[in-house]
Amino acid sequence: MVDVEEFVNGLVREGVDFFTGVPDSLLKSLCAKLTDAGINLIAANEGGAVALAAGHYLATGRPACVYMQNSGQGNAVNPLASLADPDVYSIPMLLVIGWRGMPGVHDEPQHVKQGKITLTLMETLGIPCEVLPETTEEACALARRMLGLAVAERRPVAVVVKKGTFAEYKLKDVKPDIATTVRETAIEKVLTELPEDAVVVSTTGMISREVYETRLRLGQGHERDFLTVGSMGHASQIALGVAKASPRRPVVCLDGDGAAIMHLGNMAIVGQSGCSNLVHIVLNNAAHDSVGGQPTVGGVISLPIIAAACGYNLPGHPTFKMILVAKGARRDLGRPKEPPQVNKKLYMETLSR
Repeated sequence: MVDVEEFVNGLVREGVDFFTGVPDSLLKSLCAKLTDAGINLIAANEGGAVALAAGHYLATGRPACVYMQNSGQGNAVNPLASLADPDVYSIPMLLVIGWRGMPGVHDEPQHVKQGKITLTLMETLGIPCEVLPETTEEACALARRMLGLAVAERRPVAVVVKKGTFAEYKLKDVKPDIATTVRETAIEKVLTELPEDAVVVSTTGMISREVYETRLRLGQGHERDFLTVGSMGHASQIALGVAKASPRRPVVCLDGDGAAIMHLGNMAIVGQSGCSNLVHIVLNNAAHDSVGGQPTVGGVISLPIIAAACGYNLPGHPTFKMILVAKGARRDLGRPKEPPQVNKKLYMETLSR
């Protein structure tokens, strides 16, 4: 396994003094080390991280390191192709990409397609890309070589990280919980108070898993819940699409703070939609809870004030609510047993009634 302290120190010795990105479960040891070292800026989304790296280079002439889960490649494509590419501004940076859904390795359904195209997507973008070796010495050597290529050719380069590559490193600077309420308890309260004809759209990660488990515990079916197993940050837009098409049906979006912040502009669209049948609930624990508990800015900004400025809670507009919850989930928390296509079929049948 790769020692993250030596890996980070090696990058710093090569002149990398700025790290930014969106936390990933395969990179949680790396993210924890960067946070403890105080050289890390967690971005709202992966495209923003690429832009941050570009700004750092423009100001210093030094390449930055941008980390992400491979699902975030989609967010990063635009600035990689239209900003950092050698055909445009020619900006060097090192991408460190967690390889969820790697072919031949079992993973959740939302990662399967992205896992298949992770390497070919980099090839299509013309970004030199190699898989990070699983020993510290070889990993550091590859990182040095790739950084040298990035600087020499003034271009983004990438290393892809397989599951289990980094040795465990636990975050020392753990932020205290902003609330004591258990998220699963809050979800159960919301679900038990919904009107019978209400439908739910839940965001990716722990929230959808807890919605699924709560329905089981309550002896209820899953036909009223759309479990957004991927597409982080887009649950509110899925819910808005449902609400506009079903104006007489109550629609509830169960969102997370990290997901809401990732595409914060979506709140402006929801707030001005005029869909009074939509309730947008953010379960805020100020953490990227599903990928290691790295902090978000959810604990220091005011999402309710932002929502109010977007038009929520006015007569004839959507409703916004925020519930402060503690970090963490049950160790034995399960996952949906049915494939996404079954969930979709049941949900569409419910909406057609």
